Amino acid sequence: MRKILIVGAGQAGLQLALGLQSHGYEVTVMSNRTADELRGGRVMSTQCMFHTALQHERDIEVNFWEDQAPRIGGLGVSVAAPDGSRAVNWLGRLDGHAQSVDQRVKMAGWMETFAQRGGRLVIHGAAVSDLDFFARRYDLVLVAAGKGELVSMFERDAARSPYDAPQRALSVAYVHGLGPRPEHPETEAVRCNLVPGVGELFVMPCLTTSGRADILFWEGVPGGPADVFQGIKDPQEHLAKTLDLMEEYLPWEYARATKVELTDAGGTLAGRYAPTVRRPVGRLPGGGAVLGVADVVVANDPITGQGSNSASKCAATYLAAILEHGEKEFDEDWMRATFERYWATAQHVTKWTNAMLAPPPEHVLELLGSGNGIQDVADRFANGFDDPSDFEEWFFEPEKARAYLERVAP
Repeated sequence: MRKILIVGAGQAGLQLALGLQSHGYEVTVMSNRTADELRGGRVMSTQCMFHTALQHERDIEVNFWEDQAPRIGGLGVSVAAPDGSRAVNWLGRLDGHAQSVDQRVKMAGWMETFAQRGGRLVIHGAAVSDLDFFARRYDLVLVAAGKGELVSMFERDAARSPYDAPQRALSVAYVHGLGPRPEHPETEAVRCNLVPGVGELFVMPCLTTSGRADILFWEGVPGGPADVFQGIKDPQEHLAKTLDLMEEYLPWEYARATKVELTDAGGTLAGRYAPTVRRPVGRLPGGGAVLGVADVVVANDPITGQGSNSASKCAATYLAAILEHGEKEFDEDWMRATFERYWATAQHVTKWTNAMLAPPPEHVLELLGSGNGIQDVADRFANGFDDPSDFEEWFFEPEKARAYLERVAP
């Protein structure tokens, strides 16, 4: 039986661990927190998973919350005009539903399932020296903990990382009591609100520890009016600041948020990081090699909502590569090839995400505006969140955008 160590108990690490476990591998997972600590702690993300990523969970039968979480059928885009109205406002329909499950719920549940099925769960904040010790005792060591000392083992890939500083200041509040949008009240949807020069507000329905909720997620341009959450410790002050910004810049969203309350004392989060692609092989002091997973090696800004989707796709890719490799050695050539297999998908996410962080060129403004009157454009943009590779065909280049609009114009 092949022995595999996975450091990190997030979407990618646990999904991969449960998948390997189902195929008879002896898997150890290292986590710096217990399931109870995760469940009772602070929110960790703004996950919204689209059809392909959800299918990877179904494939290994760990989609435990699919019947409880809101079924998201659409993705809407609004662009604020200077006078407080909406220059753009449309809703794209998803071909397959999306869902958001608070990672405190999902990761705690998956950790418990992994342990119940006989997996070895070690509660320990791993350091590089720990991995140096463990690497000799396992056939393969994977690092799926995207923050802290371990990430420093993986060299930044400058050719694939155009940014070296954070491009957005991130702020999250999980709330109960948000009212429906008056337009399309029958459709659960993710709402993307763009405020030029200020940032973006995303609103998404989710399942949290206390049931149905909504996530209010500001992405503020650094140094701008929405970059005001750093240093706020009080959750209520955090929520008040979130609502103040909504009232000033997005009155249509604020109108349905006047009665919201935080889901719990841990329902807020703020931070920032530089989008970075890293080389996949980390070298240990003793000479061993480890393979980076998901946002350890490809950390995109969350502006396109791809974090948990990419993690799921990475876990599925690595699972297939490990199973196909059989009894052969997991050497550095295999590690690099396995990452490149994932990068074939991830590169489209990185290109699209980095494009959305920059001021939009004229043809992108035209595309977004055309969604007001052309449903095909709205639907195609929405479904690009599931398959970002499609943006290559119509979004990035002005010529392809114009040709597409000519084809679908009424």
